Amino acid sequence: MPTLKQALLLDAASALLFVILCLGFTEPLVQLTGLPGGVVTAAGWICVPCVVLFLHQAFAPSRALLALVVAGNAAWVLASAVVWIACWDQLTAVGHALLIAQAAAVELFAILEWRGAKALRAAAAAA
Repeated sequence: MPTLKQALLLDAASALLFVILCLGFTEPLVQLTGLPGGVVTAAGWICVPCVVLFLHQAFAPSRALLALVVAGNAAWVLASAVVWIACWDQLTAVGHALLIAQAAAVELFAILEWRGAKALRAAAAAA
């Protein structure tokens, strides 16, 4: 099982990849997935501060900000489900697969980071 730091670094790397893809390759991504351009662009911009937060928390974790990370990831998964349902008819097969895969990956990050935050609380309580 990855450490909290490893999970946050992987989360930051995946969010950075989303920034690059969504903001740098918006139109090809729209054509490949069938997602509306506004959704793709919004996803990219949402990930920008997330990258910074994830990197910060990987090196200087705090319980309050880790709770924000976990809640934000859970909200992303919920928003992904909403987008998937709302755009169902216009999505390509790749779009369906991408939405499901990225939501599952973000949910996994949320679980790993929640466990890491829980361990951080336990360590603080023991000290």
